[in-house]
Parts: sequence; structure tokens; C-alpha cells
Amino acid sequence: MGEVKHLVVAKFKEGVVVQEIIDGMEKLVSEIDAVKSFEWGKDVESQEILRQGLTHAFLFTFKNREDFTAYLTHPSHVEFSATFASVIENVVLLDFPSVLVKPSKSVEEQPPVKPLEEALETSPEAAPAAA
Repeated sequence: MGEVKHLVVAKFKEGVVVQEIIDGMEKLVSEIDAVKSFEWGKDVESQEILRQGLTHAFLFTFKNREDFTAYLTHPSHVEFSATFASVIENVVLLDFPSVLVKPSKSVEEQPPVKPLEEALETSPEAAPAAA
């Protein structure tokens, strides 16, 4: 089995300072080497009926099941989980082995970025209109 993902989708209780919770989560993952990557976001597009009140998503990636287990049992995670549980109104958790269908391009594979001036000079919008 390859990477394991831990997806947390939550709605916070009224009056919670969400940024404080996010700051705590960012500090937590920086302290635990078992976390390969962490990203989060706030919903901005979904219709209320589709998101069912859930507003924030947090995605953790682990190299393998052993690292995921190490994270779950880490004392800092156990402590933070109690804090997190006290501020959420609703939550959905999914833990799953990931199936990578389309990998992101590495920096080496991406085309070189043109300097802004050069890009503007060669863009169709920058070309003078034909008389």
C-alpha cells in the first residue's frame, strides 16, 4: 500500500476563532515528522445544500499506514484532537489509501517561466492592432 490520506471536513461552532485552530493545526503538523504534507482550504464555491454546512477541509498525506498510525497515536495529536473536537459542530473524517491518477508536474517538467516583460511583449493582447 502506498500513501495514506486523512481528510477532515468540518463546520466550526459559532464564535470560534477558526484561524487560531488552523494555526494550532499547522504547528502540530510541523512537529510530527510522520506527516508528509498538509493542506487546507475554506469552501468558496459550493452551494449550501451540497456542502451541508461544512466549511473547511484539511488534507493530511502520509507515506504509508505506519506513519499514519504514528500520527494518530502521537501525544501532540491526541492533545490537539481534544481541542479540535471541542470547537466543531459537525465533521466528516475519511482515511484512505490514495490512488494517484494524474501526478502533478515537478518543477523540472514545467515549461520555463518567461519574465513578465517578455510575456507581455509576446502576448496577443500586447500586439498593436492592425490598421
